[in-house]
Amino acid sequence: MAATKKQAKSSFLAASDQDYNLWALFRQTRDAMIKARERELAEHGISSIQAAVLFTIQDIGAVATPAEISRRLVREPHSISGLLSRMEKQGLIKRTKDLPKRNMVRITLTPKGKALYEFSTQRATMHEVFSVVDDAERKVLWDYLQRLRDKALKLAGIGYEMPFPPPYTELED
Repeated sequence: MAATKKQAKSSFLAASDQDYNLWALFRQTRDAMIKARERELAEHGISSIQAAVLFTIQDIGAVATPAEISRRLVREPHSISGLLSRMEKQGLIKRTKDLPKRNMVRITLTPKGKALYEFSTQRATMHEVFSVVDDAERKVLWDYLQRLRDKALKLAGIGYEMPFPPPYTELED
């Protein structure tokens, strides 16, 4: 069946917009990487966002709060709140009222959460995906992604710098 003129025009506009095509490629890459990571984590019953939360809590340490987790993961607070509730029911995290500030909650990993965090640090899928770029390409990619992320954060009205990941120059070889 032949495409209608409207469909043809729509396809042409999408194909001729390099920024849109790059966006689509970036999104497809991101989504495929997440699906691959999900498959890796599924055997332990956690999702990639749960693994990211476990990592973030471990990284922040004893002063982890829902608000800071939300900021670092660039997620809405209500989304993180619901996710933390589910993770608490699974026995992965514990919420504790902050003693000096009674209205603040601290988030810590339970032993089960720490064990899953340790498993999630193996990251075989991530290493396999990034094996297709050499060290020089990796440095360039890092720079591009950092610049794109920082511009997107600015356009989104997010006025703070991300504490993780560190600049490429601060990483160990």
